[in-house]
Amino acid sequence: MDKGMAPQRALVVGLGISGIASAVRLQQAGWEVVVLEKAPERRRGGYFVGLLGTGVSAAERLGFSDLIVDRSAPDGVSYEIDRVGRRRPGLSYADLPGQPRLMVRGDIEDAAYAALPSSVEIRYSSTPVELRQDADGVDVDIKDSVTGKVTTERFALVVGADGLRSTVRRLVFESEQEAIRRLGYMIAAFSLSGPVPGFRRQDGLVLAEAGRSAWVFAFENRPATVLFNYRTDDVDAEFTRPHIDSLRAAFGPEATGSILGWLLDQFEKTPDYLFDSAEQVRLEQWYRGRVVLVGDAAWCLTLYSGMGASTGLAGADLLGTMLERNRNNIPRALREWQQRLRPFIAYHLGSGLDMRRIFVPANHTERIARSAVGRVMRMPVAGKVLSKARAKSNSERMKMVDIAAV
Repeated sequence: MDKGMAPQRALVVGLGISGIASAVRLQQAGWEVVVLEKAPERRRGGYFVGLLGTGVSAAERLGFSDLIVDRSAPDGVSYEIDRVGRRRPGLSYADLPGQPRLMVRGDIEDAAYAALPSSVEIRYSSTPVELRQDADGVDVDIKDSVTGKVTTERFALVVGADGLRSTVRRLVFESEQEAIRRLGYMIAAFSLSGPVPGFRRQDGLVLAEAGRSAWVFAFENRPATVLFNYRTDDVDAEFTRPHIDSLRAAFGPEATGSILGWLLDQFEKTPDYLFDSAEQVRLEQWYRGRVVLVGDAAWCLTLYSGMGASTGLAGADLLGTMLERNRNNIPRALREWQQRLRPFIAYHLGSGLDMRRIFVPANHTERIARSAVGRVMRMPVAGKVLSKARAKSNSERMKMVDIAAV
């Protein structure tokens, strides 16, 4: 920023990983930042995520990597199980290429929030209801859901970091249904209050069948989280009945057995859970004028990619850098940001579809292939070779977006 000039105002919509990271980075770049969050308070906790090198590097540049905990259980064992109770050592998420750090979404949000300067204004229970932009800025109508009052404010930049079903995307870009691509899978996640009977707290479990699976992700010093996945031909129908009924129907009509039955019973009892469809966001352009989308709002990769949190951090970090380099030309900054980031995101949109086969095989053939991959990955030499190859591939792609390499 030129000496003596007042900082430009930026509006960030959404107080999740991408939103907090965007606010941190914009403030570092000299912007005056306001954040809108539709919830009445900051959401905490969340379910399983993996943070890979891309995300770790971005968090380091943003200044909060040392605050992000790694909850990987060092002495845990991951088991492949079946309905009758048989178990054998299996492939855990930590075994996948890239050596991801395991945690819950709230761990990253807490670390980023701790790095957020007090000068950043956060308004809860607030959403944009209309955006009108011209060459010099954006007029935003902001509604306070508590009072119902709508006020209008002007910003030089609006960042939509409000997730898969983004309000900013709906207001400025094409309709939600045109941007969202359904994959034909449902997911349900929740936290366990204790260990699965017959297993240690630090042990992970995977029950993978054709078209459905159940994962238990174990953590150190935190309750495990469960992820159910299943294939469906009618996503809308899955929301028309109690969610536990949809889950029980998906995993029937066979007898569940003791472990799967216990997991389903725990889901039915829990007061806090996620039940949703697995979807991707595919947009030709992530910005319109002075309005830009970041993270899931722009490129939701689905949880199957394992890169959602990492790309959310990297995208926010790179956005701030491009704005610093083009201080007097926001359109050019956004154009260069997208050009540098898009090839990397395009790769992971595709790899997310491939990774889905690891989480939930669509049919018997994919189930057999998944088992074969698991056996190879558990072989010390072969597993290391595959991990190094994947890491090298990601490293080459990251040169497109890594600020240290720009």
